[in-house]
Amino acid sequence: MSRADGQLLTGAQALVESLERSGVEVAFGIPGGAILPAYDPLFDSRIRHILVRHEQGGGHAAEGYAIASGRVGVCIATSGPGATNLVTAIGNAYMDSTPLVAITGQVNGTAIGTDAFQEADIRGIVMPITKHSFLIKETDEIPLAIKEAFHIAATGRPGPVLVDIAKDALVGKAPFHWPEELDLPGYKPTVKPHVRQIRAAAKLISQSRRPVLHIGGGIVKAEAFEELAALVEKARIPVVTTLMARGALPDSHPLHMGMPGMHGTVAAVGALQRADLLIAIGTRFDDRVTGRLDSFAPNAKVIHADIDPAEIGKNCAVDVPIVGDCRQTLALLAKEIVRAPDTDEWLQVLGRMKERYQPRWDEAPDGKLSPQEVIQRIGQLSPEDTIYVTGVGQHQMWAAHFLPHERPMKWLTSGGAGTMGFCVPAAMGAKVAQPDKVVWGIDGDGCFQMTNQELVTCALNRIPIKIAIINNHALGMVRQWQSLFYDSRYSNTDLHTEHLPNFPMLAEAMGCVGLRATDETEMDECIAKALEINDRPVVVEFVVHKDAMVWPMVAAGVSNDEIQVARNMAPVWEEEEL
Repeated sequence: MSRADGQLLTGAQALVESLERSGVEVAFGIPGGAILPAYDPLFDSRIRHILVRHEQGGGHAAEGYAIASGRVGVCIATSGPGATNLVTAIGNAYMDSTPLVAITGQVNGTAIGTDAFQEADIRGIVMPITKHSFLIKETDEIPLAIKEAFHIAATGRPGPVLVDIAKDALVGKAPFHWPEELDLPGYKPTVKPHVRQIRAAAKLISQSRRPVLHIGGGIVKAEAFEELAALVEKARIPVVTTLMARGALPDSHPLHMGMPGMHGTVAAVGALQRADLLIAIGTRFDDRVTGRLDSFAPNAKVIHADIDPAEIGKNCAVDVPIVGDCRQTLALLAKEIVRAPDTDEWLQVLGRMKERYQPRWDEAPDGKLSPQEVIQRIGQLSPEDTIYVTGVGQHQMWAAHFLPHERPMKWLTSGGAGTMGFCVPAAMGAKVAQPDKVVWGIDGDGCFQMTNQELVTCALNRIPIKIAIINNHALGMVRQWQSLFYDSRYSNTDLHTEHLPNFPMLAEAMGCVGLRATDETEMDECIAKALEINDRPVVVEFVVHKDAMVWPMVAAGVSNDEIQVARNMAPVWEEEEL
């Protein structure tokens, strides 16, 4: 129940009141000594608290909730190990620009710095991986800190904010005052792009012959999908979408060339390498996209638009910098372009490249399942508005290529940090945010064994996610590198012998339905059965062959021009493609 301003409240009551006024509906967390005072008023709150099994799971669940809902995710932990267990999720949210508020308890203010029981300088620990962090020692500071935290997390380039609150501040009392306005003089994100830069960019676009729209996750954060489609249609510019932007433009769009980067499509990588102009919107020129920087897009001028000015020029020299919101930038660019560039010949070249080098796979030996086929089949049999969440590794790259990326905000993955264990808890958070949507987690057997305990949370809270374990009995991506670069010396990448652990039995023990598929008939049957079950989580183990590899591939530290479409097989560029 909402309390009136001026009422005398404990810090814990003020915290819960502030969260309610910030619009929080769901929080993921685990209580402990330092944060325990906050859990008493939370018991009577309208906020739904989901008790997770590990703080890292709570952090990733808050991320999944944030990405799937477009709102700020919230996770709660106690001091010391509770807080440090959140670090991986906070770092992941920072790298992928996910709005997150992490609330941690801290030892009493008088004990800070004394190495008290379960004390950790969590503010110092996360300083490099948060947009901002607070240490609250006074009860009356709590409402303002919470309001500022949510504002900072959600505006500008989104990201995580930590609010660390001393236990005595939670226990103490003070009049509650909810700030009507915020005064943050050092925090003024530039939202509206400068018209002079927009005009300079439009001029370069009109003069180009081989332009490419290089689209990143900032487009998804800004929900600028209509504006992107409008610019693409008006200017007839080919598009590549990074791992974090899959679905921003439908894969079926004729001007979409796919995902660029280390495991990108040949058409997308070739488009960037052969372009005379890159229009980079909401992307940061990550090393997984650029390959060796000095050979990246060697003949291209660069327009770089981002809401974070620190990203512009950080990795790649820029001819026209634009600071501002992606949605406004795209809308203004489309309006300013009077003459579309002549891209007919360029589109023909890329079209041939796209047709010739479609992602594919070799059939599995001895009738075993191909992991790519499993993932593609899940996408074919699931509803069009299904939300897909992945872990990190080979299955992540196969999912990026072989799932149907036709709708925005249906793709959740760990990009910048590459966090194994992201899938299960993030899928849980996504399902909480979108309870009426089918949520599939595409996970590897290695990733799954890091955070699968959150399936217990799902079972107890009736969160019916579906998890596909692509089980090749190995740390697949590391094994692939050992195959290619370490003379097939498989040091510590074999995870287990056949059926250890027994994943269906493990799933059943955690309150889920456990299924296993070893051939194509069982594959379709298991996917269909999983889609029929909506009263509890389902885990399907797909036993696939161990030696499947992710192709195309650009080896680390080499030029994108050295992209390979199979082992010892580089693409043969046609004369006109050069």
